[in-house]
Amino acid sequence: MVLSKKAWFVSFALALAAIAPAHADDSVTVTQAWARATPGTVKTGAIYLTATNNGMAADRLVGASSPAADKVELHEMAMDNGVMKMRPVKSLTIAPGKSVVLKPGGYHVMLTGLKAPLKEGDTVALTLQFEKAGAIAVTAQIAKAGAMHPGEMSGMPAKPGMSGGSGGMSMPGMH
Repeated sequence: MVLSKKAWFVSFALALAAIAPAHADDSVTVTQAWARATPGTVKTGAIYLTATNNGMAADRLVGASSPAADKVELHEMAMDNGVMKMRPVKSLTIAPGKSVVLKPGGYHVMLTGLKAPLKEGDTVALTLQFEKAGAIAVTAQIAKAGAMHPGEMSGMPAKPGMSGGSGGMSMPGMH
């Protein structure tokens, strides 16, 4: 069978499309997603994680959603005139080749209107929306209430030097 140049080009283009990913690119990776367990009556929780931009251009985390909560927002904790305050932020810019760590006392994903308590040892689903990388589904492990780092479970002593304070909170890119 002999194909014309046009038919060959169309066949080649279709073959390339078949092997190309049909989802958002892998320019952003998310690791160490975790949350703290919540007491039964508390209707808010937070998810912490590390987002790394492996791409060649800056990307922005512009939103999030979770079936575990009625509302999901990006928040930051910051000192304001000597008082620690929490406030929503519109987006988080991640420079190419850099990582941003969301952690207690700093930036985090806020869950409000929890549909059930977050229980230690369980997981919670989260979808992060990036401006360029698109939607990234994440599963966050639930650590003990008051945990300051991922994997901290009841009965485990805190790791030395892991006070979790607000050190390193000045992260560029918050809008």
